[in-house]
Formats: sequence, C-alpha cells, structure tokens
Amino acid sequence: MILLLDLGNTRLKFALFDGGEFTLRGAFGWEADIAHELATLWAAWPKPARVIGASVVDPARETAVAVAAGSAFGCEPAWVRTPASACGVTNAYAEPHRLGVDRFLAMVAAWDAGRAPCVLASVGTALTLDALDAEGRHLGGWIAPGPLLMQQSVLGATVQVRPDHAGAVRDLADNTADGLASGCWQASAALVDRFVRRAAPQLGGAPTVTLGGGDAELLAPLLEHTVSIVPDAVLRGLAVWARTA
Repeated sequence: MILLLDLGNTRLKFALFDGGEFTLRGAFGWEADIAHELATLWAAWPKPARVIGASVVDPARETAVAVAAGSAFGCEPAWVRTPASACGVTNAYAEPHRLGVDRFLAMVAAWDAGRAPCVLASVGTALTLDALDAEGRHLGGWIAPGPLLMQQSVLGATVQVRPDHAGAVRDLADNTADGLASGCWQASAALVDRFVRRAAPQLGGAPTVTLGGGDAELLAPLLEHTVSIVPDAVLRGLAVWARTA
C-alpha cells in the first residue's frame, strides 16, 4: 500500500494505492487546519509501506504535510521532482525542473492510459495546456490564469467593477456580474480551443483532448472540441510513478 499526495495550489488531495486501484482517498482545502484534519482522518487508515508526493506549493506546506504523514504512519514522503524523462514521457523544457510536476504527472497518466497523442488541459487556479505526441514527447504548452483567477484579477484592479452577485455565463450579458463571468469563462474556453488547433498538426491532426482540474466540468460545455474529463490526473500519474519507481 502506497499513500499518494497531490499538493495543489487550492487543495491537498491524497489516496491510498494498492498497486491496482485507489482504495481510500480524501481532500482538504488549504484553509483547513491541515495538521488536525489529517491526524484525525489518517488515524483510521491502514499504514502504507511508502508515501510519495507531488507538490506545487511552498516548502512550509510541504513540511506540514510531511510532518502529518510522519506522525500518522512513521513514513516521510518521497517528493517527486520534475525530471527530463520518466515513465515513457520526455519533458520539452530545456530546464526540466521548471515544468510543474503536476503537468508532468498528468502526461505520465495520459501516456500510461494510451491517450497519446493528446492535448491536456487543466483548469484550476491556473489554466495549463500541454501537447503530448504519439511517442511520449512533450511538445510544449501554455499557462494562463484560470477563469476564477481572471475574475479576481479584474476585481482587484478596478474600482467600478463590483458585481453584487455571482454571474452566469451568457452569450450576450446585460449586467456586470454576468459580463465578468462570461468574459473570463469564454476566454478560457477560447484559449483551450486555440491551443488544440495550433497543436493538432504536430499531433497527427486529430489528438484526443482531456480536461482536468477543479473547474473542468464547468468549462467543458463551453468548448468547441470534444473532450474527456479525467479527474485526479496527478494522483493517477503518481500511481504510475509508484509502480515503476
């Protein structure tokens, strides 16, 4: 049994992996009392043989999770750092460690599942896009604010834009709240569609498109391209890593 940890920008996700499937899983937002919540939950979990984690957060939060794992299970996490190549995937970055480990592991999961050639989009705090070819080569990608972060940036940089309710996505908005929501969500959708069109010629013309991240289900209906929603891509990539490490 292996405990897998995905320390994302918005929340911590984790799962026990028995070599074939996830047997137990959980998640907490960073606003929670992580040490207390993990101690309470993990007290009832079986002890894993190993703990493997991927992190895009600061060292302080990594340390807090590592201490919790050590207290609960007597195991310190082995942190996966982005390599030049592993598990069948080759990193496009000249400085491999600068590619987010979450993006790399999502590609590992896609490659292992036989989805390449593909475009991988992840919609959360950031919107990330990556192209993975049929040989497992990462061709590169884009990074932009996620739709909710776009909205927050507009609110933080303006005085007059102060909607009094949450907006809805509309083709033609007739109020500020809907206008802000519509513009940011449609901008994200357009970026994904544009990336797919730009990457397609290098991916054989008709790549599969996968969508992950906390806002994937909200963005999917706005896209022109057909997509498959793949939840827990980082945990799935960690599971592949754990099998081969």
